[in-house]
Formats: sequence, C-alpha cells, structure tokens
Amino acid sequence: MPLIQRNIEIDSEVWAKLKQEAIAKNRNVRDLAGEILADYAIESDKTKGQRNVKAIIIAAGMSSRLAELTDDKPKCMLEIKGKTILQRQIEAFNQCGIDEIIVIRGYKKEVINYTGVKYIYNQNYRRNNILESLMYAENDMDGEFIATYSDILFKTSVVRALLESKADISIVTDIAWKSHYKKRFQHPIEEAEKVIVSNNRVVEIGKATNPNEAYGEFIGLAKFTNPGAEILKTNYKRVVAEFGKTQFHTAPSVEQAYLTDMFQELIDKGYTISNVDIKGQWMELDTVEDINTARKVWD
Repeated sequence: MPLIQRNIEIDSEVWAKLKQEAIAKNRNVRDLAGEILADYAIESDKTKGQRNVKAIIIAAGMSSRLAELTDDKPKCMLEIKGKTILQRQIEAFNQCGIDEIIVIRGYKKEVINYTGVKYIYNQNYRRNNILESLMYAENDMDGEFIATYSDILFKTSVVRALLESKADISIVTDIAWKSHYKKRFQHPIEEAEKVIVSNNRVVEIGKATNPNEAYGEFIGLAKFTNPGAEILKTNYKRVVAEFGKTQFHTAPSVEQAYLTDMFQELIDKGYTISNVDIKGQWMELDTVEDINTARKVWD
C-alpha cells in the first residue's frame, strides 16, 4: 500500500483503480495520485471556510514614512514582485478557505477596487487610528473573524496556525522577532508592538513594553471567535463612553488608539488573550527600506 505525499496511505483496491485510470490516460500513476491528493488538500483547507470565518483588513490610514511612494495610492496597493500587498493578503486568506473579505478603506479609497470584496469607508481616516477604523466593520462582526493590518505580508501557514486556535481572542506572536531588527534601521525595535506572556496568555502588549522583557512581537493578525467578537464590541462601546476624548492607555483618546491599546484594556479587565507563536513567515512594510527588502526576498 503506497504512501503518496502528506503520508496518506492508499489501500490496494484504490491503488489498483488509480493504475487503471493512469493507463487509460497515459499518465504516471504517482503523478495522477499526487494531483488527486493535492485537490483533496485544497478542499480540506476550504472546509475551514465552512466555519464562516471572515477577514477584516484595516486599510484606511495614510503612510507618513512612505510619502514618496504613496502620493497616489494607499500603502497596501504597493507592489511586491508583481502583486500588491493587499492582493497577497486576499490570496493568502482565500487559500485557507476564507472567502468573505472586508476591506476598510479611507485614504485614496478609489484605488482599492478588487472584485469579490466588501468595502467599508472610514471617512474619519485622517484623524482616527487602527482601533476605531476596525470598528467601522462592527456590523460584520457577527461571528468568527480575523482582523489584520494592511501593511504586512504573511504566509498561509501563519493564517492556518491562527485558525487552529480555539481561544476566543488570539494574536499571532513572532517569537523570533529580534532578528528582524538587526538589518532594519528605519524602524527601530522600540516601535515594535511587543508582547509579554505568562502561563500561556498575554499579560502585556504595546510599543511601550520593554524589549528586554518581551516574549515576542504582535505581527498585526488577530482572531476573534463569536464570543470574542462580542467581548470586543461590548468593551469598545464601554471605553468610548468611559474615556471619550481623554487618555486611553498609550493613546491620547480612544479615537487615536491602537488595537494593542484595546487588547491591554481587555487584559486589565481579566479577559484572556492567547498567543499563537510563529518564527518569521511574515514581514512588516512600514518604510522604504522594508519595501525594498520585500521586493528582494519575499517569495
């Protein structure tokens, strides 16, 4: 009983039928079996989509560090080896069975015009930050969803690892993060959204976290189950009412808050945020240096 990729065992009867089909088609039996199993793998990945997981891409902001490259387009529409950052994100989600994509647009919104995508307009993009921008999609948070920054590249393996998490709120954490900053001079390590973990849960997150104490870096990908989405929505309404335009964690107001400010608020209120650990397999594209590097090394 031969073993064909992914260590799947094929019984003798099935193998005999494959041989007959290969002869009829003048094909190599192992090549034919490999194609069938590849189709099986794709369908297996798509079954994850039956969970109705959505992806919400936060793409409304302007980029001060990439001004010369983004005069006529949002950062997510910059090309890396023939494909835009946003296109690469959408493809990664699709390959993991996530077909319902929501993009929150703002700056140069007309440039983002892919078909098969739902768009939401953040008209306050000049003044607000990532948290408020994400919450423009509140009405679509009616089940499990992944939220992502629009200026990162990530492999499908990262999305699959996140989908495997059963926690209500999960964040992807790169535990090999410091190596990225050895040749990254325009984006200092102090600006990384660093994570401290204790007993398999996040206890501190944000740029202000001491790099020497950090367990890893939050890459900008997070998943919320249906209960997790309700936790986010309920607490967002609470902090808007409670903090208003006053200081909210590291931000001058909720309007100006990062997603990490909201995570820290949830942690402080006793909610569990779980870390999904990776080593590399992603890139942040925040500076001209980052873009040039990605155009050289990203597959």
